[in-house]
Amino acid sequence: MRDAEILVGYDGSIDASVALDWALDEARHSGQPVRLAYVFEWLTVASWVGPGVAPGIWPDDTARRQVEDLVRDATAQAAAAHPGLTVTGEVYDGPPALILQERSAEAGLLVLGSRGHGGFGGLLVGSTAVAVAAHAHCPVVVVRDTTDGTGPAPGGTTAAPGGRSGPVAVGVDGSEPSLVALGFAAERAAERRVPLRVLHAWTPGPGGAAGVPDERAAVEQALEPWRRTFPELAVTVDLVAGSPAAMLIDAGQDAALVVVGSRGRGGLAGMLLGSVSQQLIQHTRCPVAVVRER
Repeated sequence: MRDAEILVGYDGSIDASVALDWALDEARHSGQPVRLAYVFEWLTVASWVGPGVAPGIWPDDTARRQVEDLVRDATAQAAAAHPGLTVTGEVYDGPPALILQERSAEAGLLVLGSRGHGGFGGLLVGSTAVAVAAHAHCPVVVVRDTTDGTGPAPGGTTAAPGGRSGPVAVGVDGSEPSLVALGFAAERAAERRVPLRVLHAWTPGPGGAAGVPDERAAVEQALEPWRRTFPELAVTVDLVAGSPAAMLIDAGQDAALVVVGSRGRGGLAGMLLGSVSQQLIQHTRCPVAVVRER
């Protein structure tokens, strides 16, 4: 899917602009086309059918034109700043999480800001974030604005993805999704010519540190094909006793990107089934990639 487009959730907010910036940098390395997707769901009080809310309609043509102008301007700025890339934009109507999940079936990568406004208000607060990351058909990257609050100009480019330098860090536990995540991380690190940091969380048994050689051997075996594919790639392997969430959040302090599989076993089991995934998305300062098999 490296030829498929990069889909960016865009609503004009600072975090959406940071996400677009990250997506454009990714496209600069991969050559993939980029599509801005504005998803807006109007809700109206449905008092005539009882308490609650129901999907509404666009209140007037002016509101839709304003959104279309927003997307068109951001698309034009991004294309002008990156003349070698194909950049398009589109406005969708409906529930944001559902629309993004549906559109991800044809995308190679889905990039989202950690927060937004308008159509993406609260998108990554609570269950919706877990739903998008866990059920999208392609890898999902969540990008956080770590600037002074001004963010980059739409379509601008930072020195490094998400405005950060450092290694690409990936959590590996031996499960198939984590091995897919390892490949995703190795490719991004090789493209950007930055180190790859492989992290493995483990729980010491009765023998304590005696089990470390076996744990390390398993990780090295998983790494072997990627060492052959990218012989110039600098790789480090860290075994950490304790919480996988704490391990990955800590790694994100100086990483350009943290990558994790959509599901795991052992140290990463349940990564996207409860509070651990929300901790990773909401508390890791660098961009977080959640990778799953199609």
